[in-house]
Amino acid sequence: MIIKKSPAEIEKMAAAGDILVRCHRLIEQKIRPGVTTGELDAAAERFIRSQGAVPSFKGYNGFPGSICASPNHMVVHGIPGPYKLRKGDVISIDIGVTLDGWVADAARTYALPPVTPVAEKLLRVTEESLFKGVEQARPGNRLGDVSHAIQRHVEDNGLSVVRSLVGHGIGRDMHEDPQIPNFGEPGRGPKLEEGMVLAIEPMVTAGRHAVRMGDDGWAIYSQDGSLAAHFEFTVAITRDGPRILTPWHEGRDRAAA
Repeated sequence: MIIKKSPAEIEKMAAAGDILVRCHRLIEQKIRPGVTTGELDAAAERFIRSQGAVPSFKGYNGFPGSICASPNHMVVHGIPGPYKLRKGDVISIDIGVTLDGWVADAARTYALPPVTPVAEKLLRVTEESLFKGVEQARPGNRLGDVSHAIQRHVEDNGLSVVRSLVGHGIGRDMHEDPQIPNFGEPGRGPKLEEGMVLAIEPMVTAGRHAVRMGDDGWAIYSQDGSLAAHFEFTVAITRDGPRILTPWHEGRDRAAA
C-alpha cells in the first residue's frame, strides 16, 4: 500500500531533509586522505543529534552505523569503521535523518583526487540519471517511467544499473511501498499521484550489474570489482511536479537539470 502524505507532512519531511543536506555538506568538508569512515560516521551522528534529530540508520535492522560509507567497488551498506580514505578513492555516503517521526534519505558519491576518467564518468552519469528519474516523478506518470529514464541514461553511456537493489517509498518508515527499480519499461507500474514520496536512488557500476554480499552481511560489492556509485534524493510528487526534499545539489554546479 502506497501511503500518500499531506502538504503539512511533506513539510515535516522537508525539515528532516534540511538537516540531512547540511550533514552531507559537513561530511563533504571532512572527506580527505587519511580520514576514516568511522570518523565521518561520528561527525554525522554528532551533527544530526545536535539538530534535535536522530540518525535513521543507527540500529535499523541491527545496522551499527549512523551513515553508510561505501568505498570504491562497494555499492551500498558499508559499515563505517577503520577504513582510511586514500587518494583516488570514490566513496558513497548514504544518510538518513528522522525528525519528529518523519524520515529523509539521500546519498552522494564523492571522489578524492586524482579522479580517473572512469570514476569521473561513473559519478557524472549516475548523478545525471538521478535527475532523469526525478524529472519523471510527476502526477499521471507511471513508476516505470522513473525506472526507465534512469536505465536508459546509464546504459546509453555504457554503464550498468544494479538490478537487485531498488529505491523505495518513504515517510514515517524508512522503507515503504513502492519498490523503485532502476530499470524497467515506461508506462508500467503504479500511477504516480500527488502526495507520494519516493527515495529515488540509482546504483551504478562501471562494469557489469551483478553484485555480491560481503562477509559482514551488510556491504554489497560489484561482483566484477568495478567501481560503483550511488546517488539518491527524497522526492515528493506535487501538483507542480517533483519536489526534491533533500536538495544537496543546490548552490553548486550539477550535471543535469
